[in-house]
Amino acid sequence: MSDTVGARQELSVILPVRLLRQAPDVTDWTEGPFPFQLGARRTDTETRSTYFTPASARTLYGTPRRPRRWHRPVDVERDGLRLLGMEVLQTAVTSRARQALAVLHFSVEVPLLPVLRALAGRRPDGAGTPLTGPFAPATLFAGIAEAPDPEAPSTLARPYTIAFMTPTAQHVPALRTGPDGQLPGSADQWLWQLASCSTPADFPLPPEVTGRLLRDVIRISADWSALVLRQGAAFLGHRADNGEGDFFDFGARHFRSVYLDALLLGTLQRDRIDELTDELSEVFDSARIARRVAALERNIAVFRSTYWRQHLTAHGPANDLLLAYQEQHRLPARFGEILAEAADYSRLVQTQESQQISGALGVLTILGLPLGTALGILQVLDDHSVSHLLLALGLSVVVTGGALTTRYGRLVMSSLRGGSGAPGEPGGRHGS
Repeated sequence: MSDTVGARQELSVILPVRLLRQAPDVTDWTEGPFPFQLGARRTDTETRSTYFTPASARTLYGTPRRPRRWHRPVDVERDGLRLLGMEVLQTAVTSRARQALAVLHFSVEVPLLPVLRALAGRRPDGAGTPLTGPFAPATLFAGIAEAPDPEAPSTLARPYTIAFMTPTAQHVPALRTGPDGQLPGSADQWLWQLASCSTPADFPLPPEVTGRLLRDVIRISADWSALVLRQGAAFLGHRADNGEGDFFDFGARHFRSVYLDALLLGTLQRDRIDELTDELSEVFDSARIARRVAALERNIAVFRSTYWRQHLTAHGPANDLLLAYQEQHRLPARFGEILAEAADYSRLVQTQESQQISGALGVLTILGLPLGTALGILQVLDDHSVSHLLLALGLSVVVTGGALTTRYGRLVMSSLRGGSGAPGEPGGRHGS
């Protein structure tokens, strides 16, 4: 595919960025997602919101009072790439309030796979990414956001690419052929290359596992398929594109809008689960474990009510794309592990608090029983002597001190202090 140019080639690139201000100054931008046009229908917020559930729409577009997404049309061309527009989606997570996702929409006139390989950092000649010069994020988002550190982990620094390609009649490896219209195996291999941004030389698929790696291909219809991988997704047509007025006009609009939004929601979920994982790892970095666990449980509840959606719409493909993205990043399993670990920490805190309450009651018993007994005896004897009262108080202190030296007394004091366990255990030095 390195020399293949499709009849129609579109590309959307998702970049993590950091807003310069928590409330971005977007005077030159328009609220809402980029409104691609097809006839009289525009893919604006109102149109897309009818496709998604209300909760998902609020996450992706915000509300009129609290917008979260802005767009800006541009027209910049260089080296066969034409930038059509840009978007910014504020992720609005708790401890990273300035984190956002930027989307760049391109049309591509040169072979698509080399562009994808360059974006993934796979050019053997060491050539840089196409996102330089007029396409540099620092230039495009000047005054709004800054690009991530190139030395950051690859999941944070590498762009996520979403490619759309339709074939011509000459692109037989991608076309349904024969009387029964079966797809050749080469079609899914093309799809794999576009989604993985790699050639067989970059990543030769082992024949023993090829079927398993390609089992997640989504057949949207007889005309086209999709594949979602960890660092990229791709849509590939399976019949010759007849140009303007063809069904693929509709496919390109959907790829740019609702299918893109499904993958954006998956990216938000992944980033938020990464943040919750970091919070879990820092629970024992402070002596106030109960406060940290309470904040963690609240953040998990906010995530579940705001971001954690596995059903976007009554229309199937967007749900399938989101589920495929979640599976690629093991998001359901990771979130299940977060819930289990948070539940363990909650039980730890509850056990610690129960021990401390029991210890406090034990101290009150040890202190109060000798004193109450002594004062009760004096009251029964109707003894009002100050010396006898002081003597009774002294004896009660001695008895209390002796009681605290017993095994029960030491256990009570240990429970009150939080015990003597190791850090992170009930009663450890971080547990008090």
